[in-house]
Amino acid sequence: MKKKILAVTACPTGIAHTYMSAEALLEAAKKKDIDFKVETRGASGIENQLTKEEIDQADAIIIAADVDVEEERFHYKSVTRAKLSEAIKKPEQVIDRALEEAQKFEPSKIKQNEVPPKDSNQAKGLYKHLLNGVSYMLPLVVVGGILIAISFAFGIKAFEQKGTLAAALMDIGGNSAFALMIPILAGFIAFSIAEKAGLTPGLIGGMLASKIGAGFLGGILAGFLAGYVAKALKDYIRLPKNFQGIHTIVIIPVVSSLIVGLLMIFVIGTPIKLIMDGLAAWLKTLGTTNAILLGLLLGAMMASDMGGPINKAAYTFGVGLLGSGVYGPMAAIMAAGMTPPLGIWLATLLARNKFSTDEREAGKAAGILGLSFITEGAIPFAAGDPIRVIPSLIAGSAITGALSMAFHVTLKAPHGGIFVLAIPNVVTNIGGYVIAIAVGTIVTAALLALLKRNKETEIAK
Repeated sequence: MKKKILAVTACPTGIAHTYMSAEALLEAAKKKDIDFKVETRGASGIENQLTKEEIDQADAIIIAADVDVEEERFHYKSVTRAKLSEAIKKPEQVIDRALEEAQKFEPSKIKQNEVPPKDSNQAKGLYKHLLNGVSYMLPLVVVGGILIAISFAFGIKAFEQKGTLAAALMDIGGNSAFALMIPILAGFIAFSIAEKAGLTPGLIGGMLASKIGAGFLGGILAGFLAGYVAKALKDYIRLPKNFQGIHTIVIIPVVSSLIVGLLMIFVIGTPIKLIMDGLAAWLKTLGTTNAILLGLLLGAMMASDMGGPINKAAYTFGVGLLGSGVYGPMAAIMAAGMTPPLGIWLATLLARNKFSTDEREAGKAAGILGLSFITEGAIPFAAGDPIRVIPSLIAGSAITGALSMAFHVTLKAPHGGIFVLAIPNVVTNIGGYVIAIAVGTIVTAALLALLKRNKETEIAK
């Protein structure tokens, strides 16, 4: 009888890793003749949702996620947890591990309503909580940034004229979406740590960080502080069952919000504001040499793990600076993030003998993803030949980031890829920006053509 496995995939942005891991697991399951269904939790919401009946009939569950997902519904089943990168690169091993763990699983040992602890294969600790906050913040960043960019099409200061379309766009994008960005970041970092108990103090701490001027650094600190304070209150304050409602609805949110709020106002907020102001001032006065080195570093970070923690750290850094009026790093970051898939696409055209027929077809999709600033389009190629591909991608992106900073390019939109170039006043020195992207793309393609082996040679061997 066929084995039946279910899976859930989810990544912080919900754009690429979610669907790439789902596709990799599906393909591996087909090869093994396993009845397989995967639920994706991406930017468009939950798709292909697993039903109670399907869960009951499943032999094993795979959760491939770098953010929190609802696991309570699987508490009586054998659950295998994997990182998204593992599901993409080694899907067959993940499935084999799920089947092995299912054989050892003893449901009789699980008490009713008990949820098994998460194991070490899941993204954990500070990184997981930060990614959870970033995943909820990103849609606000993108919406706010692009609407602000569109408002600039009417003139850099057109939004100052009340009652105009430019003013309305700025109100929606800047005064609403961007205003929610830091509170949502902090709120969902805290939610990841303490679940619902952390959300209220996290949102309040994030709003205070925003009002004080502590920026995204203050928001991150507020989120972690709120999460761990709320978790401590939830774990260590015990009340009789009759008072559980008060404990959850009154005591934890009030006490945790008070602690976080007072610390943000009197202890944490001012020093973090000074750090953010100092960073912004330093970046605005960077000399050409230092700016190039910063661009080189940010570019290399964007290509090193293509959507992983290093990439996200660079992107979050750039987004945080937008609120401080520093736009150069964001330009370098987006350009460097476009270069890896664009370089692969160009390499599949110029060095066809280095790629299989399937890879050449995938290269077309990678090109479109690159134009859209979705760096993850390069992952399948990097996973297949990391020793040769990843250094090529890093070199191209580092050069792109350095050139973008050297040309003093600035970018006021945090996403959109090549398409935001059509919006007036969003990018300064468009010519220099295009050159930076083109040079990095060519460098990546040239290195791939030089380093990769011919497919015919590999087959012969």
